[in-house]
Amino acid sequence: MTSPINPLLLGRDLPPYGQFTPEVIGAGMPELLGQLEAALARHEAGLATLEAPTWGQVMDPLHHVEERLRWAWGVVNHLMGVCNSAALRRVYSQQQPAVVRFYHRLGQSRTLYKALRQLQQRGRDGELPLDEAQQRILTAEIRAMELQGVGLEPEQRQEFNAASTRLAELSTRYSNHVLDATGAWSLLLKEPWQVDSLPGSLRELMAAAAREAGHGEATAAAGPWQLGLDLPRYGPFLRYCRHQRLREQAYRAYVGRASTGDTDNHPLLHEILTLRHQQARRLGYATWAQVSLASKMAGSVEEIEQLVEELRRPSQPAAMMELEQLRRLAREMGAPEGDALKPWDVPYWSEQLRRRRFDLDSEALRPWFPLEQVLAGLFGLCERLFAIRILAADGEAPLWHRDVRFFRVVDPQQNAPIAAFYLDPYARPGEKRGGAWMDECLVRQRNQQGGTVCPVAYLICNQTPPVNGAPSLMTFMDARTLFHEFGHGLQHMLTTIDRPQAAGLNLVEDDAIELASQFMENWCYDRPTIMAMARHWQTGSPLPEAEFQKISAART
Repeated sequence: MTSPINPLLLGRDLPPYGQFTPEVIGAGMPELLGQLEAALARHEAGLATLEAPTWGQVMDPLHHVEERLRWAWGVVNHLMGVCNSAALRRVYSQQQPAVVRFYHRLGQSRTLYKALRQLQQRGRDGELPLDEAQQRILTAEIRAMELQGVGLEPEQRQEFNAASTRLAELSTRYSNHVLDATGAWSLLLKEPWQVDSLPGSLRELMAAAAREAGHGEATAAAGPWQLGLDLPRYGPFLRYCRHQRLREQAYRAYVGRASTGDTDNHPLLHEILTLRHQQARRLGYATWAQVSLASKMAGSVEEIEQLVEELRRPSQPAAMMELEQLRRLAREMGAPEGDALKPWDVPYWSEQLRRRRFDLDSEALRPWFPLEQVLAGLFGLCERLFAIRILAADGEAPLWHRDVRFFRVVDPQQNAPIAAFYLDPYARPGEKRGGAWMDECLVRQRNQQGGTVCPVAYLICNQTPPVNGAPSLMTFMDARTLFHEFGHGLQHMLTTIDRPQAAGLNLVEDDAIELASQFMENWCYDRPTIMAMARHWQTGSPLPEAEFQKISAART
């Protein structure tokens, strides 16, 4: 009887989340890397016999190796971001060096590099009909191998690889320290005066956190209330807490994360910067910034500095004027910090100024932006703009957490699937890293049967979860963030390129990659879009016209 295949070896289709235990990862990665090493060696041996290699002879076997590793290690990296645990960290740190070594092995293969250069030259000479995507892929692959040290001599290459492995380890430790420090800090507030200026939704969330921490009697009205450094609690607290000392305490804890004790990132930062500079010099660059720019649109560090200066000149005077407006408002309202505004005062007084100038209360708008209603508005917009339909497909894909949802994107004309995506919307302090992001699960490509593999995206947010029977109620900024990340997702999911190395977001330069996301978030200020989706979660009434006008006025 044969033993079941390790799920990390599948390398295709939707990952079977629920099966990727630390033990499975620890057993699967070495086996996968062994198989890929053998496949790469066979590919190199075959390439060495070719005088005039073709695209299929070079790129198809290479893609097979790259895709299997991207799929498996992508699953592990995804879990590190959304389901971090001590056991997962241990197995990740054990397997990461071997993964980095294989990437070195792949990126420093001179046999493969020679074949890629031959392909590129044959295309330029007209011997091979290479389309634009193929030419771009070759340029990027060759540049990537050069940046991975393919041209280094053996001794330099050994030093380069050791530094790269160390940098990968330091990056992981850095992220873990930030996650740990964020989850470790909390402040239990027991007195009503400490929360008297906080909106009800925030008190509900803080009371729920207190109950989870063992204070079973906690309620939004009577407390106690537990503050944390996750953004659904920390952000509104700084905007609404009228007590400066409490704001200062929370602010210092937030900006000081991972700066002391066992999670101190100072030595890691110093070593990362030192190693990056050494790596740049090994590759023939003066600075790491020049290495970074090799794959971006900006031509030089000087161009970037010039752009920053062009932005600074008009924005700094405007910022100083706004800061003076905040000081003036604080003095008018009798605040002791009016003449010496500190960083922890700015969010609070900015909110007060928005209220006074625009009569806009960010938290008061939450009831009009329940998650389901915002999704309906977003999906309706996509149907109008791109002639697609987005359908809930809960239960059709294995999930990594009960809060995650799965959706399919279809072409209504053909009634055919185009893509799919996972949505993981809520904050989970201590196991899910902060912020919002989009990542790829599956990339559009041709499969072995000649059909198309539909792209699948991960869409990750960190908004307030449902509390006490109410749905997840979003701020306007939460909604804008969701639209932003969905813009990235659409660029991944609606690609028409069948070559995975150039499909979706692949080969889009980092300094161009925000275009689609910025485009989508601008629709949050489009009146028909907002008025169609902003409905009160209890009454169903639309967002009052006056509130939309306040949002528009406060945009700048």
